Amino acid sequence: MPLLLKITLTVLLLLCGVECRTAFAQGTQADYDRANGLRELTRNKVFRDRVRPQWSSDGNRFWYKVDTAPEAYEFVVVDAEAGTRSPAFDHAKVAELLSAERNKAASVAALPIERLEFRDAGIEVVTKFGRWLVDKETGEISRVEGEASNAETGEQRREGEPPRRRNRGPEDSEPGRKSPDGKWTVFVRNHRLHLRSVDGSNDQASNGNGADGAMPLSLQGSEANAYRESDIFWSPDSKKILALRTRAGETHEVSFVESSPEDQLQPKLHSHDYLKPGDEIPQPVPHLFDVESRREIPLSADLFPNPWMFRPDVRWASDSSRCFYVYNQRGHQVLRVLSIDATTGEVKAIVDEQSDTFIDYAYKQFLHLSHQTNELIWMSERDGWNHLYLYDSATGEVKNQTTKGKWVVRSVEHVDEGKRQIWFRASGIRDGQDPYYQHLCRVNFDGSDLAILTAGDGDHEVQFSPDRRFLIDTYSRVDQPPVTELRSGEDGSLVCELERADWSRLQESGWQTPERFSAKARDGETDIFGVIYRPSSFDVQKKYPVIEKIYAGPHGSFVPKKFSEFHSAQEVAELGFIVVQIDGMGTSNRSKAFHDVCWKNLGDSGFPDRILWIKAAAERYPFMDLSPGVGIYGGSAGGQSSTRALLAFGDFYTVAVSDCGCHDNRMDKIWWNELWMGWPIGPHYSEQSNVTHADKLQGKLLLTVGEVDRNVDPASTMQVVNALIKADRDFELIVFPGKGHGIGESPYGKRRRRDFFVRHLLGVEPRSK
Repeated sequence: MPLLLKITLTVLLLLCGVECRTAFAQGTQADYDRANGLRELTRNKVFRDRVRPQWSSDGNRFWYKVDTAPEAYEFVVVDAEAGTRSPAFDHAKVAELLSAERNKAASVAALPIERLEFRDAGIEVVTKFGRWLVDKETGEISRVEGEASNAETGEQRREGEPPRRRNRGPEDSEPGRKSPDGKWTVFVRNHRLHLRSVDGSNDQASNGNGADGAMPLSLQGSEANAYRESDIFWSPDSKKILALRTRAGETHEVSFVESSPEDQLQPKLHSHDYLKPGDEIPQPVPHLFDVESRREIPLSADLFPNPWMFRPDVRWASDSSRCFYVYNQRGHQVLRVLSIDATTGEVKAIVDEQSDTFIDYAYKQFLHLSHQTNELIWMSERDGWNHLYLYDSATGEVKNQTTKGKWVVRSVEHVDEGKRQIWFRASGIRDGQDPYYQHLCRVNFDGSDLAILTAGDGDHEVQFSPDRRFLIDTYSRVDQPPVTELRSGEDGSLVCELERADWSRLQESGWQTPERFSAKARDGETDIFGVIYRPSSFDVQKKYPVIEKIYAGPHGSFVPKKFSEFHSAQEVAELGFIVVQIDGMGTSNRSKAFHDVCWKNLGDSGFPDRILWIKAAAERYPFMDLSPGVGIYGGSAGGQSSTRALLAFGDFYTVAVSDCGCHDNRMDKIWWNELWMGWPIGPHYSEQSNVTHADKLQGKLLLTVGEVDRNVDPASTMQVVNALIKADRDFELIVFPGKGHGIGESPYGKRRRRDFFVRHLLGVEPRSK
């Protein structure tokens, strides 16, 4: 072969990576236009996807208005007892009547009705200009003059809603100044507790009382170790007080300059308090007082030697015999429910939760006290999965593990002490379904008669009837719009289907359905779950570079599970990419072992699992082109991870955009980082820092940060910048004047991110302007 021909072929092969990618004209102005218009394109394209029930007072029936098309809706009545669903009335007949009444045409598809009201004789239709009764037997419509005596007003009707999660029961005392019997007021003066009778019987200065009748209750208290009125807890019988005296921590002031303030020419200096890992923290310590004798009852601090800085959960027993105090030890490896005897001050550990790694007190803590039976319900991961346990609250004995299995309790919705039942949300409980899908369940206190009350293959949201006899279950997936069903609150059996969302208009718009995908983790056994987004112009014969949208914060799981018409990741895909989202090891809502991967190891970010997942997807789908390397982007914890990808895994990830990253966990907020990285501060903090490894940068990196970020110290990004400069590494930086956290999601930030990927993964100059 002639030498010139060999050289020509070699050059062509070297250029093929760029030429092959640009041959399909990805990253064009049309692609940008499609990305910019995606949100509007997908807006208002899915119907019959929401049911907002309005229940009758007896809980047997409800009505709702459901959107059926753009600016169109219909009214539906459901008889839950009979299991029937039907139009609330003849919409055409009502439209004819209202048209005649107003001398103006009323659309059958959008009747001007404010609400419906249930009557013995039928359904009353309420409008701004009158009321009409639709006879339930004949369907005949007659005008109603005035108000019927048994009318349900809009304020009286209530929409069925799941009860809010409660961390405090109705029996719990709230901090306050006035005693429950109304006879005493306790307050803070000169950082100490003082007592005064409400009726003024102690107003005369005597027996050491002040001129205003104030009697000293605590002998100690100073500016550095003070009581606060918000931290006072009266016993129900008004005879005892448990109060927290808080030793002050250090003040850590973070300062930054706002270069271009809106209201003046000259820059502004801003400062705010912002504790960071390792700082000296405020520490609340309980103190017990007898009101009648005005003396402190000494408490041994052996079981609460090093309290965390947040105010603990404090609850009195209903008979005032003792007080329960939840102690969270700094370092988050010890979490105790303590019982303090109101007479002797004896402190006893009822629950003593300990972990070699961390206890997720912020997202996996639940306590319910049943004072009548001397029991408590507690949430724990002690068996490797997040479950509920029933305790004897007098002895501390575990009576039984209430929930058990290789699945997790996500939240407790309701505790029925009379029926001794717990209603809760669980994920991973349905075999064959994505382990992140949440289902509503119920179980007896003793662990018997576990009932899974929802069934559909998807993530579930539930609304209850007022008496909880029925539930309205809506479930969906990223690839399936919502299905809404009426189910029995007793056994979860299907009563009737209410709605099945109509997404035909969305599909006709060219919308690409996200694909669910799973692959094995680093251990070769655990399934890792994620989602794949394709551009709406997708052609299976083409090649598409891959970009990962990452957020690996250990406080949750982040791959979308519910249906949504719009995903921001899809905007990036529209430019000619395949975009993926993955929940790797170290994130939450799986087993404790899965979660523990993050322990003192946030730099891991689940990358060994993510890389295997992407490779497995690319093996199945040849259109996923890994040859130019994989792009990655994220903000906050995702900003930390996306930069880490180029520092530690630069042979796989080659282009990264990192917004407002917490690049060094010693620079970020104390509570979030000490929970996962531990305390005291050790060398592992430095090892996980992007600053430490800046000299290992490979690939193309764009850093963005808001100069007045109050969530993550902007200096965290600038210290990475400093380290990169010292290491003589090339990178790009955008500092947004006057902007805060998450500024990378601003229009300019998103445009620059898109351009960065188009330029460095597609190999073409962006056409976004």
